[in-house]
Amino acid sequence: MRTGLAFAGFGVALCCVGVAGLAAWNLQTVRQAAGPVRETADGFLNEVALGDSDRAYDRLCEDARSRWSAIGFTSWVRTPPMVTDYEITDVSVTTRSGRPQGTVTVKLTRDGGLSEERRLPVVREGGDWRVCGDPF
Repeated sequence: MRTGLAFAGFGVALCCVGVAGLAAWNLQTVRQAAGPVRETADGFLNEVALGDSDRAYDRLCEDARSRWSAIGFTSWVRTPPMVTDYEITDVSVTTRSGRPQGTVTVKLTRDGGLSEERRLPVVREGGDWRVCGDPF
C-alpha cells in the first residue's frame, strides 16, 4: 500500500513539474514575442503614416495580401481621411495551438484631427512577424 501511494505521489509531483515547466516555457515565448510584435506594428504604421504603401504592403501576411492587391492597398491607404500619426497603446501576445500571435492596440490620428482606436493583428509567418487582417 505504501509503495503504491509513493508511486502515486511521485506521479502527481512529476505532473506538477511538467505543468509548471510548460507554463514557464509559454510565458517565455510570449515575453520574447512582445518586442518583435510591437516593432512590426510600429514599422507598418510608420510606413502608412508616411504614405509608403509599398513597404507597408510588404509587411502584410499572406492571407491579407491574398485579399488586397498592392494597387488596392495603396488606394485604400491614400483614401481620405488618411492616417497622419499613431500611438501604440497596448501590445498583447497570446499563444493559440502553441503558436504566438499578437494584437496591437493603436490610436490612429487621421487628416483633420479625427482619432480612433484600432486593433492590429500580428502573426508569425515564415519566421517573420506580419500584420494580418484588415488593419483599418
